[in-house]
Amino acid sequence: MRISRRAALQASLGSAVAAFASPYVARGAETGWAGLKGQSIVINWPSHPHYDVAKTLIPEFTAATGIKVELDEMQYLRMKDAQVLQMSKPQGDYDVIVYVIMWKTEYVQRNFLNELTPLFADERLAMKDYNKDGIIKAYYEGLGLVGGPRGYLPGPGAKLYGIPYGAECSVLAYRKDIFAKHNLTPPRTYDEMLTAARVIKEKEPGMGGLAQRAQTGHQVTAGWLIHLTPFNGQVIDDKFVPQVAAPEAIKATEVYKEFIDTGPAGAASFDFGQSMNAFLQGQAAMYCDSISVFGPARNPAKSKVVDSVGYLVHPKATRYSGELGGFGLAIPKNSARREAAFAFMQWMTAAQQDIRVTAQGGQPTRLATLEHPDVKKIYPVDVYRECLEIANPDWRPIINEWTEISEKVLGLRLSEIITGKAPIKPTMETAATEIKTVLTRAGYYKT
Repeated sequence: MRISRRAALQASLGSAVAAFASPYVARGAETGWAGLKGQSIVINWPSHPHYDVAKTLIPEFTAATGIKVELDEMQYLRMKDAQVLQMSKPQGDYDVIVYVIMWKTEYVQRNFLNELTPLFADERLAMKDYNKDGIIKAYYEGLGLVGGPRGYLPGPGAKLYGIPYGAECSVLAYRKDIFAKHNLTPPRTYDEMLTAARVIKEKEPGMGGLAQRAQTGHQVTAGWLIHLTPFNGQVIDDKFVPQVAAPEAIKATEVYKEFIDTGPAGAASFDFGQSMNAFLQGQAAMYCDSISVFGPARNPAKSKVVDSVGYLVHPKATRYSGELGGFGLAIPKNSARREAAFAFMQWMTAAQQDIRVTAQGGQPTRLATLEHPDVKKIYPVDVYRECLEIANPDWRPIINEWTEISEKVLGLRLSEIITGKAPIKPTMETAATEIKTVLTRAGYYKT
């Protein structure tokens, strides 16, 4: 079954072609892509600020290559079920998928994805000026490689299965006007961030301190992880022994709960979008999460705080440590149009297109993009570089069992804690036991 969205997409994307005429050259003519003209590929990707911008470039890709594109766009947590269903068939509908970082190892171990290095070695398919080495190293290793230590870190045995696109690290956004009004220090440390959260909750009517994700399931785990590694905590150690009840993790959990308690109204049920929106609508004075806030924060249609947002590197607790996450592009093994799919991946992530997407509020894939004048006009480039330096490739364990651990163990236990239904330490001890049960069943402790 094919996705039947072509007519609507052609209408909406056609108008975007004229809107984004630019001085940048859409490369691809030097390749052997001429034989791909007329093919049609189907892409499963998320509703997300980065992809909202990226979508506007697709008509130019079709004009440059003759390859037609259909999008199957959906909320990002719904994508996995659809992708697994399609990639489990002898031939699936999808030619390109956008995966969230935490799915990469599972997909490779289930033999769902094409390794990309042989495709880059094919002179008929590789863009001559692509420069794979120009991709931000942390994103290339964190989003693209599978294998190596623990099965998901760079090192011996790691191979390339995806290209980062919409990758992210974490940043602190804060209201400069509110901090000045209450004589607060823009937070460089967790102590300063906690102090600010308490003062704002007490003195600023209708406003909370820090907006963050906390909805039961994946979202509450993601919100908690934001604080775990800065306190030197881990979900599991190098021997896959759960560490969520260790003193470092307990401290991070205590801090997370206090941020919920001092946060905006309804904070304990926020998902990613609601958390960002609470900050952009003036309901919270701080937002510590993905750098995807950069684009919406400067968009008057989405933000009431366009002129009053400042940015700082993710604050230090025991150490500096920030998120490394987001999305990557990959080609399912059962795609019938692998070569056209590979052309699309390269074209969209090439230097020229990366600048254009980033300059319109998307997220950069390449380090050199941060040097472009159009990007410097909108991006806090110096802060972004600091955030990249502390992005932690082991921010969460990207093992096959992570979805179950994240959603069915931590996603439930953490929700009980932040809503006040359960005490912190005993509940995290229960979570540790449940994680060990999952990993035992999966065979991690065989001798």
